Amino acid sequence: MWPESDETNKKLRTGLTTGCCATACCVAAAHHLFSQTTTDTVNVTLPKGLIVDLSIIQYHFLSPLSTRADVTKDAGDDPDVTHGATIFVELTLTPQSGIVFKAAQGVGIVTREGLALAVGEPAINPVPRQMMTEHLQFMAAEHDYQGGFEVAVGVENGEEIALKTMNGRLGIVGGLSILGVSGIVRPFSCSAYIASIFQGLDVATTNGHTHIAASTGNRSEDAIKAYYQLPDIALIEMGDFVGAVIKHLKKVPVSKLSICGGFGKISKLAMGKWNLHSKVSAIDLPFLAELAQQQGASPELMTLMVNSNTSIEALNHCYTHKIDLATAVCQAAFTQVRSKIPAHTELEIWVINRQGDLIGFADHN
Repeated sequence: MWPESDETNKKLRTGLTTGCCATACCVAAAHHLFSQTTTDTVNVTLPKGLIVDLSIIQYHFLSPLSTRADVTKDAGDDPDVTHGATIFVELTLTPQSGIVFKAAQGVGIVTREGLALAVGEPAINPVPRQMMTEHLQFMAAEHDYQGGFEVAVGVENGEEIALKTMNGRLGIVGGLSILGVSGIVRPFSCSAYIASIFQGLDVATTNGHTHIAASTGNRSEDAIKAYYQLPDIALIEMGDFVGAVIKHLKKVPVSKLSICGGFGKISKLAMGKWNLHSKVSAIDLPFLAELAQQQGASPELMTLMVNSNTSIEALNHCYTHKIDLATAVCQAAFTQVRSKIPAHTELEIWVINRQGDLIGFADHN
């Protein structure tokens, strides 16, 4: 149906985006309205020219001028929150030319500036809109149809699924976004998550928030939010993707960036790792021992650290010996990030412990 991932260790199945699924629904619904027949499978041409097949799981005949078609989203082997969701389009023929997009049940509405869509628009991103437009225009020409289309895109249980995303913080209310740039979901690329980081920065700065706090998880976000009393719109849950935040700083007017995370995550950042996921980067206990040595750690303490089971155990050894390893890690991470971000952006790095307490800080070398 679609190509496999080129992972070197094992082949992971790629999937298709919600935008691609919605396009397939448009093709199926238009085929029914124009020919009065249904088809179990439709072809969709992706933006780079690849043609993929999608199965239509159900039709709903709404009126002589309107049909709904459903597709099950298959994200392949990617841990996508919309995997298995039912994407549908209610397609209506209209006397006026042109295409109007609407949000059906489960698709959100844009309520804040800063996204690629205007406030009040359904959260159907530009590339999916273009894909649906091109396919409908082709079918209209094929059937000598001179009218227009109303395209209402929906996701069953989309409002509930959206609670697992950052849509609410982005100002997308009432459901999910219809996403996709290439049409293909590549396993563990986390492209949707990274896109939400970019969107979060865009929305925050467009709405006048130039002090941004980027955190690796809920505890670190809660800690930095409480310290500065920041509004949710200024908080970016970057997870492991600190590199995505740093990359996008070149495009948005951020005057101050506070990065906050757990000790293990920030220790990876101190080594210059821009993806903090355990599958991509590992904690280096000898590196932590070297940092401790710079703070006066004895050879005996360094041996204890190198032989620790976890970074937290190494940190605790340092506490016992009055070595401030948390601050040393923050300072090393500061050096790494400082070299990558615009000079005008003030930077600080924070570390929390497992209880969510702020235990380390650096805002200069």
